[in-house]
Amino acid sequence: MDIKIAFSIREVSKSKSDSVFFPTTLRYKNGNGVWDSIPVEIRARGNFRRAKCGFPPLRLKIKKKDAKGTVFEGNKSLKLVLPCQSSGDYNKLIQKEYVCYQLYQAVSQHTFNTRMLNITLTNQTGKSSKEFALLGFFIEDDDLVADRFGGKITETKMHPLQLQDTTALRHDFFQHLIANTDWSSVASHNVKILVANKTNIPLAYDFDMSGLVDAPYAGVNESLDIKSVRQRLYRGFCRAEPMVEFTRQYYLSKEAAIFETLNQHTSYFEEKEFARTRKYIEEYFEILKSDKLFKVNIIGACRTK
Repeated sequence: MDIKIAFSIREVSKSKSDSVFFPTTLRYKNGNGVWDSIPVEIRARGNFRRAKCGFPPLRLKIKKKDAKGTVFEGNKSLKLVLPCQSSGDYNKLIQKEYVCYQLYQAVSQHTFNTRMLNITLTNQTGKSSKEFALLGFFIEDDDLVADRFGGKITETKMHPLQLQDTTALRHDFFQHLIANTDWSSVASHNVKILVANKTNIPLAYDFDMSGLVDAPYAGVNESLDIKSVRQRLYRGFCRAEPMVEFTRQYYLSKEAAIFETLNQHTSYFEEKEFARTRKYIEEYFEILKSDKLFKVNIIGACRTK
């Protein structure tokens, strides 16, 4: 989807309040290839990229009456993921993060829908302005995911073992697959909790700190026993071994689907980077296929506190 948006990066980034939104206009190409527009309100979100990057991640608010009859109908809120900087290398990182969302959909139905974007962003600075050609993607609103499952998003803090076994393990295995440690269901960090059919289901998002994306600004928490984001570290809580083994076999059954999803996005990678990414995922399946490696890297590495 092609979109255009204009705002003051400095003004939006410096606002720390989650309740302060800035009005602007989102221009987009509709299904007929014609430019249309819709009024929106935006604010910066997140902490790390807002402080360290040239472009802050955004949250968009759209009024129901404005969205009616457009491609945005039903969306009251959207996350807009932007590259950290304007160089082409950072656009490639956006594509890899987007691919993470697609890979997750190959193993779980409890995911956020996303849409890739070609973005013309105009930074309005006083009397002058500067235009950037960026890649990015929309992430759907939490409530739309909840509606699909007849549930709701809860802000209640809960112990990870209160999460439903199957969905929690699929989540934890996926975070291990992409080598992401930048999440916590305890602290509700990069995880939303969906309550549906009296079960608590984790919804993962924000994969830019993962080893698969391998962003130059990504780092690991000093308390973790790894030196690089490319090192996998299982961060799931210990659960009954039969259930863990069931999830292992489930992922092995999804190996072909995962690689097929990756193959569908070869255009997002340069040839060497695609081969590197494919090998990185193959190494994960080597862990699952080896009883010894599985016991060391997952069974023996699970968290108890």
